[in-house]
Amino acid sequence: MFDGLDDIDWASMEHAYGSAAEVPALLWALRSPHTEERRKALDRFYGAVHHQGSVYPPTAASLPFLLELAADGATPDRAAVVTLMVSIGRESLDRGFEDDGTEIEYYPPMGCAQAIAFLREQGPQFADLSRDPDPDVRLAAIPGLGLFLDDADRAAAALRERLASERGIAARLQVVEAAAALALRLPAASHQLMDWLAELVTDPAQGPATRLAALVQRARCAPDQIGADTVAAAIGLLRQTTRAIPVRPIAPAPSRPAAPPNTVAPQIVAAFEDLDRHTRVYAPTTALLRTFHETLGARVPERTTVLAEQLSSPDPGSRLDAVRMSGELMRTWRGDHTRLLMLIADQLTTSDQEVAAEAAAVLASCHPIAAPAREALAAHIDAQRAAHGPDVWAAPDARLRRSHQEAVRALARLGDARALLSLLAALDSDVDVWRAIQVAGHLPQEAAQLVPRLRSHLRRIDLSQQWTEMSVNAILATLAALGDPAAVPVVVDTLGAAVRHEQHGVTRSVLKALGAFGPAAAGARETIRSLTTATDAHVRPAAVAALCAVDGDLAEVMPLLLDLLDDRITFRISDAADLLGKIGPPAAAALPRLRSLLTHDYEWVRVHCAAALWEIGGQAEAPAVLDALLQAMAKNPATANHVVACLDRMGPLAAPALPLLREQLALPRRGGRFKSVDHDEELQRVGRTLIARLDSAVPGALAPRTT
Repeated sequence: MFDGLDDIDWASMEHAYGSAAEVPALLWALRSPHTEERRKALDRFYGAVHHQGSVYPPTAASLPFLLELAADGATPDRAAVVTLMVSIGRESLDRGFEDDGTEIEYYPPMGCAQAIAFLREQGPQFADLSRDPDPDVRLAAIPGLGLFLDDADRAAAALRERLASERGIAARLQVVEAAAALALRLPAASHQLMDWLAELVTDPAQGPATRLAALVQRARCAPDQIGADTVAAAIGLLRQTTRAIPVRPIAPAPSRPAAPPNTVAPQIVAAFEDLDRHTRVYAPTTALLRTFHETLGARVPERTTVLAEQLSSPDPGSRLDAVRMSGELMRTWRGDHTRLLMLIADQLTTSDQEVAAEAAAVLASCHPIAAPAREALAAHIDAQRAAHGPDVWAAPDARLRRSHQEAVRALARLGDARALLSLLAALDSDVDVWRAIQVAGHLPQEAAQLVPRLRSHLRRIDLSQQWTEMSVNAILATLAALGDPAAVPVVVDTLGAAVRHEQHGVTRSVLKALGAFGPAAAGARETIRSLTTATDAHVRPAAVAALCAVDGDLAEVMPLLLDLLDDRITFRISDAADLLGKIGPPAAAALPRLRSLLTHDYEWVRVHCAAALWEIGGQAEAPAVLDALLQAMAKNPATANHVVACLDRMGPLAAPALPLLREQLALPRRGGRFKSVDHDEELQRVGRTLIARLDSAVPGALAPRTT
């Protein structure tokens, strides 16, 4: 076993976390008779050697030994080994090669080409594994027929054989998907495979799930041939498939080891729980339907129609998967999502709290457009409080608790005061209080009730513990958003504690909060002033901004800002430019340096400095400002929010930007900073308003701009 394993210099290669010297031990552990040892080895392999899909030289070098394990009937969990190999191969194809087939160069070097070369050389072994007596091994091996077998006729024959032999839905769907992968990879085989898929779609001898898979995978291979009849046929087959698959309750999530108390921020624990939750798939057709949605792409109305059918399924797991897909659609693509929002809101009334919780979570993540679901969220919260009492936020049942909390958070993000009672209950109970703190800042009208509780929580946090930083920062951000000066004393106390314990991240957050309170925080002036010379990269600009906000003494602040403009750290330059822009014309001393920074090699610096130039110099700076803004936005669309906000302030002088603005708003995908819903919705709103104003104010504005 493993001949040649020790001849490889594993220690000279690196994976995600350093030396790959451990790889031989991991490979031997995958053959261990002990289940826990195998599980840990597999987890480590995915976590380090195949980290987040990466294929390193040791990943590729492991493949001959993984194949040896998979082919040996004495190996436990052979299916898991085959799945690992297929994952390495698929990721190598996705990450390692350009569309024209040329290898992508990485530094440090990756092992994608080596991995694919080996797997294609050994492609016939996947044909053997796809006929293995173990159904799990067969299921894991089937994708390899489409990905690695270069003999198209042999691969097609093997796929036909598998479809005729397999009875399980999962295996049959894998066969059809592998046929599409083969057609896309080997154009010479495309015609016969597309014809086969077309035959399967209309073959009454096939089950509805197989026919649906054939329709979807054929559309994937020829997206330009998708028409209204394609979507209608898919919905009909989906309806038949739903009736054919038994309804099952959602299985509880596997438990995770509890984090040691007072060592890990609760936000981190929750993030891992969410990761576990979102990697779970509940319906056998979910992966197929994801492929269909990806193929439909920007066809938002058609995708909404398909999702409406998915959300009407009697199977709660299918609906839960559909809720997540709905969120992905709304967060990725522009359009009128009112119908889909209401369909998701309907899921709040289900008896399955897992589905209701996911629906509320999606509405919270889409809060800038979630107003149509407002009444449904409020009704859901009221019904839960009536049925389970005012302390339902802390209910012992984890599913009920999450369902209520997510609905409260979604309603609070809409600025609706009907979320207040549950938020107060959370702040008073200390159960998952961080979830309430994250959204309380959206209710400034309720500051009188929220701020005393937030102050109390802030006072109780021990800043000598590093893990408390996230919680402190969240409270500070919320207090700043609520804007009640009654919070200033405890914020000032927190600043002293943060400085003592060298909590630089907290120090920066405190300074930002004090800056938001403005002159009301003047009592902290001396402490703030002392931090304007701090060595921490983030603390210093935050201190300068806070000093300007609480004091307003330009004679003191201007030299500090000019010094930051000369910094080599780009975010310091941008922060200083933003503050100078807020000061406006009195900051004219910065104009020469800001003009020179319009040639900076980083577009984000140019955008911030151009905006500051406009605020300080006005019309005289307009040509240079406009040129810098448009060039930056054309190069990096992520700057669009900043650019459009400045263009809006420039008024009619922004008329030359009209073609670029129209181009930006015509894109079907969400754009702006991080391509998030909130940034994109703001970008669209400001952009449309600006275009309308310019069109009405500038004769001939519709004419294309010449350069």
